[in-house]
Amino acid sequence: MGRYDLTDFEWRVIEPLLPNEPRGMPRVDDRRVLNGIFWVLRSGASWRDLPERYGPRIACYNRFARWRKAGVWDRMMDAITAAHDGDIQIIDSTSVRAYQQAATAKRGIEIIVLVVPEWAHDQNPCGRRRARPPDPAEPDRRQSHDGQTADDLLDHIGAGTIVLADKAYDADRIRASLREKGAFANIPPKSNRRSKPYFSTWLYRERNLIERFFSKLKHFRRVAARYDS
Repeated sequence: MGRYDLTDFEWRVIEPLLPNEPRGMPRVDDRRVLNGIFWVLRSGASWRDLPERYGPRIACYNRFARWRKAGVWDRMMDAITAAHDGDIQIIDSTSVRAYQQAATAKRGIEIIVLVVPEWAHDQNPCGRRRARPPDPAEPDRRQSHDGQTADDLLDHIGAGTIVLADKAYDADRIRASLREKGAFANIPPKSNRRSKPYFSTWLYRERNLIERFFSKLKHFRRVAARYDS
């Protein structure tokens, strides 16, 4: 087994989520292809450097690209994150550098991978992210305020959920939206607030989990630097 290969447990979780395509020529073994895809994502190498043990590199790349367009990665992540029904949800953002060749990305292209680049602020509190190359006609997303992108991320929050976030998300609009959902915002109030909402420093300690999550994501070199154009 290679360094970045799926364990038997991970494969048992992922296998039922893969598309079933019985028609046509038998496709290359899914597990081997996925291991090849994850090798590229983790190592940061180019597709042409994929070791032969993972089969034809074109098969790995085509599967990756085809499933991206078909939304397979999205559905896979939806199914995996749905299995976690935590009472505490954490929201935060981070950024990564883009490799010089990534600056030539075509407008309208959407990059979605199982573990996705972190420079965009479109982050699901469970860790899933969606990143788009910036559109020159739109404000630079990397310069946008974190709180401005929070609304879509909090749509799934259910009643009784505690949301942990830093001061960047201390906005009346966010707090009101969470109250309407029956959720509680444990966000440190900004210093310029006249009325300080209740805030638990004990619960806030759990926010270190998302920082550790970012750290683990950046072990994947294609996440730590946006290589693909």
